[in-house]
Amino acid sequence: MAEQKGMDVTTWTTTERIELGGVYLEGDLTLAEHATGMVLFAHGSGSSRYSPRNRAVARELNRRGFATLLADLLAPEEDSRRRRFDIGLLADRLVGMIDWVGAHPATAGLPLGLFGASTGGAAALVAAAARPDDVRTVVSRGGRPDLAGPALIDVRSPTLLIVGERDEAVLELNEEARNTMRVHAELRIIPSATHLFEEPGALETVADEAGDWFAAFLTPVPANRHPALDHVAAAPRWG
Repeated sequence: MAEQKGMDVTTWTTTERIELGGVYLEGDLTLAEHATGMVLFAHGSGSSRYSPRNRAVARELNRRGFATLLADLLAPEEDSRRRRFDIGLLADRLVGMIDWVGAHPATAGLPLGLFGASTGGAAALVAAAARPDDVRTVVSRGGRPDLAGPALIDVRSPTLLIVGERDEAVLELNEEARNTMRVHAELRIIPSATHLFEEPGALETVADEAGDWFAAFLTPVPANRHPALDHVAAAPRWG
């Protein structure tokens, strides 16, 4: 367990081994003191919990007092191009992660949001449709909501779609998705940004937009320390 300071809040990070249907997946769970919500990340095709872009967004969310889980949705032996685009499988794994977070003593009871990137955006929307009572909101970065299929119109969670201005094909798909969805959905276009948001300041803008959205839709817990963190603070710390 690693404790991190020098931010607005103190956080603790552990690597968890999560069993879903006989498959073991690893995830980095970061708990924030006085946590106001929990954000579960769904990565895009060919990516993993080590995605530098998602980790940058997660750091900003941790700074704002959100707990985060960046988990692999495929085991190393499963990774293939076919499975990377198997939205049904990825969504099923994400639903399993939602249930795991809901049962974990340190995160149970925290309002939950999903953050999906690329194909992970589609998986997040399908999972949100499958767990409408558990998922408060969804944020998609450069996502492919079109791949959510008919589940798109079943999403009941307010959704933010973030797309780069120069990511023209994906921008068009997101505009169509926003107009199709039956729930409150907003499209934020990052000026001059391409699909990976590599331009100066683009990823920081994504993180700010996501942070503001989650702050609005994840209802805070009381201001005192979240009791689920008591056992974390008492545990040995290193790193």
